[in-house]
Amino acid sequence: MTNRNVTSYSFKSVGTKVLSTTEGDANQPKPPIGIKTPIELSNGNGLFKMHTELDQQVSDNFRNLIQTNHGERLGFYDYGANLGPILFDLGSEDGDTEAMRRISVATQKWMKFVQLDGMQVFVDRYENQHTAKIGVRISYTVAAINDSLRIMELILYMGG
Repeated sequence: MTNRNVTSYSFKSVGTKVLSTTEGDANQPKPPIGIKTPIELSNGNGLFKMHTELDQQVSDNFRNLIQTNHGERLGFYDYGANLGPILFDLGSEDGDTEAMRRISVATQKWMKFVQLDGMQVFVDRYENQHTAKIGVRISYTVAAINDSLRIMELILYMGG
């Protein structure tokens, strides 16, 4: 019969190893977090340009959420703020209120960590009166990153 010596350990007591920092580590590039949109080819570090800062990635994702209409995201029919169907109403009080409601609903469902602050809408009509450029400026904060107020401006085009 063999004598077996068994020792048990718990992973909870292991902790993490602290790496020493040197001047060489400061020059290391930050790891990528996500793909920058619109997609652009990279010039050396991978196939596409990537975000390396969390605040840039959150702003990019938030912009994509607001610009996406229902049915455009495969597998997530209700993803997006769905502003496309109400573009002709933007610039009026009812249209702006509906846009704010849609943006708020989409943000609460898909990006709960974003706190909306305010919205401005500006409409530039062209000479033929059948096309317009609509600007939506949204101010928001992301408390998980920092409490600074951020402003995102989207330009939407409408023709009819």
